[in-house]
Amino acid sequence: MSKKKPAYKISEQLSQYLTRQGRNIKIPIYYDDLLRFQGSISIFDKFGNDTLWISVYYSESERDEIELSLKKMYTILHADGSDMVLPYLNIDSIDYCTFGNTKPFRVKVRNILNDNYIFLYIKKADASRIYGLELEHLLSPNHINFLVHGNTLIEEHISGIPGDDFIANNLDSCSEQAKREIAKEFVKFNERCFVRLLGDMRSYNYVMVLTHDFDRIQYRIRAIDFDQQSYEGNAKVYKPQFLKENNKLVEMTLKLLQEESIEQYKREERSLLAKRAASENDRLMELMDCMTVDELSSKAKIKELKKQLFTLTGDVNFKKASNMGEILKSALDFIVRNYKNENPYIIK
Repeated sequence: MSKKKPAYKISEQLSQYLTRQGRNIKIPIYYDDLLRFQGSISIFDKFGNDTLWISVYYSESERDEIELSLKKMYTILHADGSDMVLPYLNIDSIDYCTFGNTKPFRVKVRNILNDNYIFLYIKKADASRIYGLELEHLLSPNHINFLVHGNTLIEEHISGIPGDDFIANNLDSCSEQAKREIAKEFVKFNERCFVRLLGDMRSYNYVMVLTHDFDRIQYRIRAIDFDQQSYEGNAKVYKPQFLKENNKLVEMTLKLLQEESIEQYKREERSLLAKRAASENDRLMELMDCMTVDELSSKAKIKELKKQLFTLTGDVNFKKASNMGEILKSALDFIVRNYKNENPYIIK
């Protein structure tokens, strides 16, 4: 996997798509404004380990204006953008991540009336990430709330236990039935990432979401990082099972699930992807129209990936593809076509 992925500019066609979908909106503060911090303090976790996040602070002359703008940003993302709730909001902290491609800011917004709080993230806008977020919204079980303007991207916080934390501190204490549930979800997550070409799903790039249901806990793995959407040439990068940080989940899955069950869950996930693609067809095709004319990777990586996918599927459309957008469109078409051909209950 590449050490550093370049940022790709948001094209005019993609910007127009985002405007039509209500994603492109006027905002009161930009990513570059937050870079003007005067100092910082390192943040450590409860075990004393450096989190690679720093808490930043600003000069008195700028702090009030920045905090007011961030409060307005919160109301735009989560409400109707009115100023009615601003007196009841407080910016508790502004943190900056020193690791990774996007180097995001994490803002903690607290309601002073009841101490409830929520995080939002402000990042540099990158076309790869925008496509990743939109595809997650359309093709996964999860909805994504984000806004874009210029070079700035604002995302809502995705709640859950970080994958690396869960694997290290929670997995071993799970019951055998819970481990089988997690193994099933890992298979489905692995298939979903591969079909939609979302790469670099190492354990710290997804969270484990736990939902209490009657007499059990349901587990769902949810991606939180979308920088590596349709970028790498090696098809294995799009399968979390081949990333060493997920080895413990892979070993557990192979131990607890029979090969027939693994294949069943793969087919289930491909069918769900096909159904979502069909139900969101108009919006998805509009997004693909943008993606198929965008530059999202190098020619060498495009050539490598389409060759591997053609070898895997035998679908000539992969061979004909000239960019990452066309490769992804071919993959989605392949899944939908197979689902319709194999399902005898579809009314045609």
